[in-house]
Amino acid sequence: MLQTLRWLVRPIAFLEACRRELGDAFSVRFLGFESPMVMLSDPETIRDLYKERDHALPPGRTFALQPIMGPRSVLLLEGGEHLARRRLMLPPFHGQRMRAYESIVRDVVAAEVERWPEEEPFALHPRMQRVTLEVILRAVFGVTDPARRERLAEHLGRLLMDTASPGLQFGVLLSRRLGGPDPLQRLEEQRRTIDAMLDLEISERRSDPRDDILSMLLAARFEDGAPMSDAEIRDQLITLLLAGHETTATGLAWTFDLLLRHPRALARLVDEIDTGSGDAYTRAVVAESLRLRPVVPLAGRRLASELTVGAHVLPPGTDVTPAIWLTHTRANTYPEPYAFRPERFLEGAPSTYAWIPFGGGVRRCLGAAFAEMEMRVALAEILRRRVLRPAPGTRAERVARRNVTFSPAGGTLVVALTRGRRSP
Repeated sequence: MLQTLRWLVRPIAFLEACRRELGDAFSVRFLGFESPMVMLSDPETIRDLYKERDHALPPGRTFALQPIMGPRSVLLLEGGEHLARRRLMLPPFHGQRMRAYESIVRDVVAAEVERWPEEEPFALHPRMQRVTLEVILRAVFGVTDPARRERLAEHLGRLLMDTASPGLQFGVLLSRRLGGPDPLQRLEEQRRTIDAMLDLEISERRSDPRDDILSMLLAARFEDGAPMSDAEIRDQLITLLLAGHETTATGLAWTFDLLLRHPRALARLVDEIDTGSGDAYTRAVVAESLRLRPVVPLAGRRLASELTVGAHVLPPGTDVTPAIWLTHTRANTYPEPYAFRPERFLEGAPSTYAWIPFGGGVRRCLGAAFAEMEMRVALAEILRRRVLRPAPGTRAERVARRNVTFSPAGGTLVVALTRGRRSP
């Protein structure tokens, strides 16, 4: 009970205390789980964990996410079924196809910024959530009718809000341990309403394909020539929404929180944007933000074979996960590990498994490249149009739990001023 509460309420302090007292690898016990969860932070051990394709998902992910995402979600499938869908869904999120969506991100951000108040504090996180939801509705779902897009946004926003509560997570774990009603059941009616709306989009796109990701999923075929069913496509759309909306919005909120507390880094970024001298520093800012404030804290596996961790040999069936924030704050990998210093990513990239904000191996986030693109475009568009500063009386944001993410507790309160306009 105590470990679960510490993990839900003060996760960073809990992880730091474990590392300080127990070292690079340790196990924790959470309510509702039958066995301990082993947490790792050594990149070499994480590489050994992720390179083995046969390791399975930890049971907690399926239990918590299936009622929301659906049974055919690519996040929840195993083995050959997972790999087949991953191959089918990956192309739109990379290369030239992905770059075609940059203009959508730019337009959505520009429209959102025009609604911001001037010289008046507001929370940036919900504004970024609105941006990333709109981008998904346009680029992924391909909804062009404004009324339908607004209706979908309303229902999807409610689903996202209801799934974000730490109280929901605690309730799920408690009901699993003690029995009683499942808190996730009340979300099923919301999901049925959304499914009916998605069926309309799927039907329309079958008769009139477009350039959105939904149209590409409908046209995609498995190796045997079979398409995905409508029910499965609905599950994948909800998965892309839940995996790509909150994470990218939170990443942007954290990035601005860090930039506004580090004026030199912000000035260098604005200079790069204004002069059009490439995007190397923008990429470094995004990478450093995701290092210091990883949005998703865990990306675990259930072992299918033995894993050596230091002097220990973990048997098959053990639940193991990298503690991503601990991995990202190892002093031997990142000198001054708690400092926000984007320049470190200009001096040379870390090893593959020392920077894992999107997980790794065959289950690495499908939309990682899309998320980084969205963050870069949003940063540039916002800073071209507005001067931002921290709201008066605020401090650097504290980490808070929001569903499976680490989010800024206060929502990143800022004050904005149109560039070129003098402040009163």
